[in-house]
Amino acid sequence: MLNIRWVMMANLLLAMHFAVAASQPAAPVAESKPEIIVTQGESREDNYHWLRDDSRQNKKVLDYLTAENNYTAGISQRWQPLSKQIYAEMSERQAQDKYSPPYEIKGYRYQSQFPENANYPQLMRQKNGEVVWQKVLDANQRSQGKRYYHLSRYVVSDDNRYLAIAEDLRGDGQNQLALLDMQSGKWLPDSIANSSGDMVFSQDGHTLFYVLNDPQTLTPSKVMQHRLHDAGPDKLVYQQQDQTLYTGIARSASNDYLLITSSGNDSSEVRVLSLTRPQAALQLIQPRRTAVEYYVDHINGQFFMRSNARDKNFEIYSFRQPGDSWKTVLAAKNNIEVESFSLFDRWLTVIQRTDGKTEFARMEFSTGQWQNLQFPDASYMARVGNNPSSDAQVFNYLYSSLDKPLGYYQWDLATNRTRLVHQKKIARFQQSQYASERVQIGARDGQQIPVSLVYRKDSFRQGHNPLLVYGYGAYGVSLDAAFSAPRLSLLDRGFVFALIHVRGGGEKGVNWYLSGKKALKQNSFNDFIDATRGLVALGYGAEKRVYGMGGSAGGLLLAAVVNQAPGLLSAVVLQVPFVDVLNTMLDASLPMTQQEYEEWGNPATAEYYPIIKSYSPYENLSAQEYPDMLVTSGLNDSRVPYWEAAKYVARLRVLNQNKQARILLNTNMHAGHSGEAGRYSRLRDSAGAFSFLLYLDNEKNNTSGALP
Repeated sequence: MLNIRWVMMANLLLAMHFAVAASQPAAPVAESKPEIIVTQGESREDNYHWLRDDSRQNKKVLDYLTAENNYTAGISQRWQPLSKQIYAEMSERQAQDKYSPPYEIKGYRYQSQFPENANYPQLMRQKNGEVVWQKVLDANQRSQGKRYYHLSRYVVSDDNRYLAIAEDLRGDGQNQLALLDMQSGKWLPDSIANSSGDMVFSQDGHTLFYVLNDPQTLTPSKVMQHRLHDAGPDKLVYQQQDQTLYTGIARSASNDYLLITSSGNDSSEVRVLSLTRPQAALQLIQPRRTAVEYYVDHINGQFFMRSNARDKNFEIYSFRQPGDSWKTVLAAKNNIEVESFSLFDRWLTVIQRTDGKTEFARMEFSTGQWQNLQFPDASYMARVGNNPSSDAQVFNYLYSSLDKPLGYYQWDLATNRTRLVHQKKIARFQQSQYASERVQIGARDGQQIPVSLVYRKDSFRQGHNPLLVYGYGAYGVSLDAAFSAPRLSLLDRGFVFALIHVRGGGEKGVNWYLSGKKALKQNSFNDFIDATRGLVALGYGAEKRVYGMGGSAGGLLLAAVVNQAPGLLSAVVLQVPFVDVLNTMLDASLPMTQQEYEEWGNPATAEYYPIIKSYSPYENLSAQEYPDMLVTSGLNDSRVPYWEAAKYVARLRVLNQNKQARILLNTNMHAGHSGEAGRYSRLRDSAGAFSFLLYLDNEKNNTSGALP
């Protein structure tokens, strides 16, 4: 039965709409300043190139972005009551369960805990055998006075004395490192800027290894060694000169080695440095080869390696020392991709993907016997949890599905039994009220596109519901069907939510990824268009009530779909969208561009210029009808710079033949690619996007029942 309060809210919103329609403010108009760009002998005109400001300090540009924000704020006043209501619902669900799993390091248990109504966590620790938890770090205090704050990472020294933290203070991924003496409770004067956030302590706890970013491209490239309490300069351990590679560091499971991995989209190489013999030289495991990836760890005097050198689906090998011949530990199998592995003193665990589903497997070293762990749901998310100790007997993992809240589980590696440690409690949520499904929809070339769906049972009417389609489809990333508490605010108002697993993602293995990248990128767009139409044909949504959402590379996906399939979507939310693909990929000085060549191709070449130009959303905007859009960006975004969204909106407004469409741009002036950092702050972004879609659905279809 419809709640009378919700009906009153719907009527209030409609009344507000008619009251303010006549006084709708005019959208900002970006000045047109034609700039001619010549590539491969072809000239293109970019009227809005001037919106790019690498310094983020140009007054004219900032004034324009502010005007856009003010315009968006003015238009969105119509759905602010709904947005506030949704935010309150989301906050209530957030506050219900603040659990995070504790983990043990060298005689201490550590746990992140959220104080009541706090935006950020506190790091607590407890000595084994004691009852009292000691507060080590309060991120709420660290964030005071800062417009943006994100505790990116922390590591603890082996003797449990020192805590190293990485803090992002702008949202651009440039981290500042700080060191805390937990024994005295005092912060060391040591401060390191422009780090990737990767950190590893030496075994004696007196040296911190970290990675510096390149000042121009922000690519992690230099591995440095910092001696605590030493005012002298930090020592360069290794520098990667190739700007197409990212360099990261980790500690081996044995604690014997620093692992230095330099990787691109389809190749990698690993160097190791002994942590037991600090003066030893770096050792290269194997020189990098085109289209060959390998990743290394170490336990029990042996190196273990996951590599696609002999099979595209990856295999696991072992060897004693770099240069030794490889022994096959896990051979490749058809259509089963080995995604990652973890090492314990007694076991090797691997994460595999087959037929779009994640499976865990473990091998006991003493017997060589394998055991598999499979999961019951048709569509789900299963991920590795925090497993910091190699001597552990259990494997921690996380599991959820679209209609099942996140659970923290332990897999007993000796008995093969699983135990639910904790399942998230969500206020006013009853799992029996919701249904999730997985369907396959045929694409135009005969491929079957997996789609994961969730909806509220008592709100579902075949062929009548509003449908929100979401996609990503890049880098081989699998868009697994995980539970989302904020999403309930849409489901409870009648929306069906669909994850479309297009080619370019990793959901169906390596071939699925390869068939949606570079020259084959158009497959991603075709898959999304065909699957969306198929969902409507199957009755999961009404034809005129289909909405789209995507972020970053998913924003590219949705923006390309809007260009190529006019009328398919009634409104779209593009979050930090990668929409100026051609111009960004032509500028090698920008962060990430050189590393992205293996994903998209290099348009400076005759091969890839026409391919990227054929789908780049900004280049392919045309004089046609576009739907209502909410486009978001972050001023400090180093992955997808803010000007991509700004240029896109400016050009879209000029070309759009649908003069009734609201094209809204909102730039977060103090954040980056991930938006707000605090757990409550992030909810405001979701509430704003959901209320935008709900309001428009109600307005276009006069369905007050969609608003509760």
